[in-house]
Amino acid sequence: MSNPSTPGAGEPANPPAAPARRGRAVIDLVVRETRWLTPHMVRVTAGGDAFARFVDNGYTDAYVKVLFPRPGVTYPEPFDMQVIRAEMPREQWPQTRTYTVRDINPVARELSIDFVYHGDEGLAGPWAAGAKPGDPLRLLGPGGAYAPGPDADWHLFVGDEAALPAIAVSLARVPEGVPVRALIEVASPEEEQELTTAGDARITWLHRSNGSSRLAEALRAMDFPPGRVQAFVHGEADTVKVMRRHLLDERGVARDDLSVSGYWRRGRDEDGFQADKAAEREAGAN
Repeated sequence: MSNPSTPGAGEPANPPAAPARRGRAVIDLVVRETRWLTPHMVRVTAGGDAFARFVDNGYTDAYVKVLFPRPGVTYPEPFDMQVIRAEMPREQWPQTRTYTVRDINPVARELSIDFVYHGDEGLAGPWAAGAKPGDPLRLLGPGGAYAPGPDADWHLFVGDEAALPAIAVSLARVPEGVPVRALIEVASPEEEQELTTAGDARITWLHRSNGSSRLAEALRAMDFPPGRVQAFVHGEADTVKVMRRHLLDERGVARDDLSVSGYWRRGRDEDGFQADKAAEREAGAN
């Protein structure tokens, strides 16, 4: 699971060229397969004719907004967000959740998204756990801001389950032999995944203790290779804030080489977290 990365602390030095901006038409896909990767991570693969509307933007943190209709609400057909926003009250608009696209298969005309499942609470996780072939998957996007640049001396990836799909895609994009260091935090050893990269990678898996993150502590203790680093640091907002300050102030990482963002905040769902971020932006502007 993943929320969008924002390049507030600096975009990659050599981001891929983005395609011309298109209208944000709803992409109506159909679930083709679900597969459990770990006890708490399920992959949903969906495709169909509307896959042609999905334009790969070249970013490894490419994300989409998954649309979840409100129970009991009838929506216009064809499903059109512009019509919904213009003609329906806000409380009836579909709920959205933001996820990284884990895999894109243009030949099969399908894409895959990994969802973290925490049980029956929440919205997206329970949906993914119960999704069956033929179920609709509506989304908007993609967006994105990051991809590993070819000029960095080495790459750093730090994150939790929410950032794991983007980290996995980014690892696969690192050029052959380039040094990589990754700190990935999950709930338990059963949640670790096999990751592929041509880079010279050292991947360290961390397991949370009593719900407390160990990422910031592990980052402080890491021996950095020499040279210019390009870093991707995403996950729980408060933990990411601490790591961002450490990289900028204590490690001297250039802002333009740091992609950092909170994907979620402990104790808040995405609606509440996005409201928090909007309030913080408004407070910063005043």
